[in-house]
Amino acid sequence: MLEQLFGSRTRTKLLHLFLENPDSRYFVREITRAITERINSVRRELDNLQKFGLIVSKEENQKKYFQVDRKFVLFNELKTLIEKSKLLAEKVISVRAQKLEGLKYLVLTGALVQAENSPTDVLLVGNIKAESLQKFITDLERAYRLPIRYTHLTLKEYSLRKEMTDKFLYTVLNGPKVELVNKL
Repeated sequence: MLEQLFGSRTRTKLLHLFLENPDSRYFVREITRAITERINSVRRELDNLQKFGLIVSKEENQKKYFQVDRKFVLFNELKTLIEKSKLLAEKVISVRAQKLEGLKYLVLTGALVQAENSPTDVLLVGNIKAESLQKFITDLERAYRLPIRYTHLTLKEYSLRKEMTDKFLYTVLNGPKVELVNKL
């Protein structure tokens, strides 16, 4: 979504990487693996961000490491913008979820809401076709730039687990979460 604003998919991915992990530092090959972009475009955008002042580099053990400069004048504003872009992603995902035939309940949890102890990132309940489910999860992974752990339960499985007070289900339902669809 921010590609439209920043004009470059690689730059947007770099901004996400650095601003979501301000205490981390990376070398070029590590960055290319993390954001799955070509090394030349990564180098070009790192150079642009260094000239802009957002990224600083330091040589250590014959490797050049890059890190966000927390003292950069727009650091807090850019960090907030990245965080708010996740809210936009939730809206887009919510709209796509409404189109998933058979979906009765959808919850974002785990890594998607900074709940590291959650056993899953997404809980979907309903009779959803496998192809539609896989496309939806792929869209989620693209929107959040993360591998998504998901759990799909039919209505029957959900009801049975809820009746027997299944630990997994209650951990998800009572933990931090964002409900996007609730037609139960």
